[in-house]
Amino acid sequence: MPNPEKTMENCILMLQHIQEDSSIPRNIRRVADETRTLLMNNTKAMGLRAAEAISKVDEISNDPNMPIHARTRIWELVSQLETIPLD
Repeated sequence: MPNPEKTMENCILMLQHIQEDSSIPRNIRRVADETRTLLMNNTKAMGLRAAEAISKVDEISNDPNMPIHARTRIWELVSQLETIPLD
């Protein structure tokens, strides 16, 4: 079973890469930044942060302006976040 803390760190790094990629539209980069901030908020349980992040990036995953490489990264991010237990 993957280590939830390590998975969370990887997801934060993935979001940072999305945020810094200038080929991705600004609105998507903004959501990536908001989601990264959400994941770094240690006042909430890790599972709750992961669930909120999944919900937030799911909204933008169907954006028609999103490049294919960014969509693939988002799907990979969601897959990793889904491994974090809710308890």
